[in-house]
Amino acid sequence: MALPPIGRGVKIAIATLFSIWLVFAIAINWGNASEQVFLLFCGNTQSLLHGQVWRLFTAPLLHMPSGNVSHILFTVLGLYFLAPTLESNWGSARTLRFLFLSGVLAYATQALLELVLPASFAAKLIPDYWFGATPVLEAVAIAYALTFRGNTVRLMFLFPVTSTGLIWFVVGINVLYMIAAARPPEGLIAPFGGMFAGWLLGGSTPSPLRRAYLKLRLKQLDRQATQEGRARAARAKSAPFKVIEGGQSKGRANGNGGNGSGDGWLH
Repeated sequence: MALPPIGRGVKIAIATLFSIWLVFAIAINWGNASEQVFLLFCGNTQSLLHGQVWRLFTAPLLHMPSGNVSHILFTVLGLYFLAPTLESNWGSARTLRFLFLSGVLAYATQALLELVLPASFAAKLIPDYWFGATPVLEAVAIAYALTFRGNTVRLMFLFPVTSTGLIWFVVGINVLYMIAAARPPEGLIAPFGGMFAGWLLGGSTPSPLRRAYLKLRLKQLDRQATQEGRARAARAKSAPFKVIEGGQSKGRANGNGGNGSGDGWLH
């Protein structure tokens, strides 16, 4: 099985995530750095409310620095096998923008729901500190399945499934996690936020969000053109200039003087 070639955008994403994990892993496990430094960049809803907005943007970049390496490895492998095909279709700029925004949107959704849900229920779904790029992987999987309908991918790198089967697997595995009350570092709501981001930002070309923006912009331009047309018509009606008949009157042309040419116009 040939390994897929990867573009510049996916290389940047993988290198960034792995480098950040490596720095924290070495610092905490071998440099005696405090875990509080790591937690300072993790997501925390109450801290967001107190103005620590950067957590929303740094949380998708972090992975468990101690205990196991599967957290970062599954992220890297997921990006490696799914994201390059998207990048070949979208380009590096859109791919990087999609990866970044899907993580932010997923965790923003989770933070908002934590504020709305009853505290006892939210505590079962969302850890105190949440982090990881798994919601981004969910977004990539959904975007891939919707962009390349009918394609076949190898689930777990072995089992061939259709794009529709990939969607069912992604949704189903996260539903099972929720039923089992398993609390991964990302929380149980953020992956569903990632799926929503995958549809909203990458469900088609242009994306549903972009398409909605273009429709709204078209309506605004149509409304603006209508208003300008009405304004021009109103200005034409109220214009101070008009055409009146000029030249000499018929009376003067028939004996009261003049040359009798009463067919001129005065503007």
